[in-house]
Amino acid sequence: MRADLDALEVAIGHRFADREVLCRALTHSSHVHEQTPAEGPEAGRDNEQLEFLGDSVLGFLVSEALLKCHPEAPEGRLSKVKAHLVSAAWLHEAARRLQIGDYLRLGRGEEMSGGRGKKTLLVDALEALIAAIYLDGGMDAAREFVNRFVSGPGAAAQGSTEEPPHNLMDYKSALQELAQARRLPQPRYVIVRERGPEHSKTFTIEVRVGREWVGQADGYTKKGAAQKAAREVYERMQSPPAAQAPVSGPCPVI
Repeated sequence: MRADLDALEVAIGHRFADREVLCRALTHSSHVHEQTPAEGPEAGRDNEQLEFLGDSVLGFLVSEALLKCHPEAPEGRLSKVKAHLVSAAWLHEAARRLQIGDYLRLGRGEEMSGGRGKKTLLVDALEALIAAIYLDGGMDAAREFVNRFVSGPGAAAQGSTEEPPHNLMDYKSALQELAQARRLPQPRYVIVRERGPEHSKTFTIEVRVGREWVGQADGYTKKGAAQKAAREVYERMQSPPAAQAPVSGPCPVI
């Protein structure tokens, strides 16, 4: 297991002084339940308490980052963006990019049922990992990790299909207001495709404003995909005429 953990440490950018806390962060309760007392006290410790701590550390660091980046933003908008950045859908993306599922210690039953790809297990392990980094390296180490993989501007550029609202803008609302101002029909959203297993679906959402303006986007939630599609159309509608490229085509209504 040591070689695997070496690779994970390189990926997350933190070398653990206490490797046991990292092992515990990756240990699901199903693994603990299959161990025997002879295997030592660490065999009986899962990541649930670390998950509890990591959730609090994550919430603090995301709040701190938002206040630093947007000091003039109203509390309501900050709360909305924070809720997005600490949501299961967004954290699942970070866990997938780090391939945390490959490092989990699972019981045989959980392993056989596809536990390495389950959203809940991956999100829990990511929060436990944040706590482990905090306990091993302090708040600065945890802050560096969270800023890099969760709240920083580079997080979405590392292969994510979800779009973080770093500019605090609700593009669905903005597109609706723009359509109203231009006397166009209200935006209509449709599901184009659903792909993947139940625990890790990808949705393709299309938005249409009248007959001319259409945009599509993917996301691991319908809400996230709809926001990305709305942003695409909103930004094209705001572009100079030469840069605009309306398209059309039928789709089933949600």
